[in-house]
Amino acid sequence: MQQISPLELADWLADKSRGQPVLLDVREPWEYELCHVAESIHLPMQQVPSRLAELDPDRDVVVICHHGMRSMQVGLFLEHSGFSAIYNLVGGVEGWARDVEPNMNRY
Repeated sequence: MQQISPLELADWLADKSRGQPVLLDVREPWEYELCHVAESIHLPMQQVPSRLAELDPDRDVVVICHHGMRSMQVGLFLEHSGFSAIYNLVGGVEGWARDVEPNMNRY
């Protein structure tokens, strides 16, 4: 699993010539409702194993949580499940709000 900073992810998303990743937000529903990265897919951590078939193992997947710990656990699970291009958003949505989208709600 690779680590990606909020600024690196922002650059990737801005580069439309580059294939866009799946942004997988694994936080709880209340967290996602409060704030999330645009275009992210909400799939709470505990639902990932039962809903794995909804994800494409051949796509780049950036896993997002609040600070980067839950997303790292989900990323490792995805890798062990055959996904080949997993990125953990370092600092999570908190880092995104701090470095990329300062007007985003924070908690």
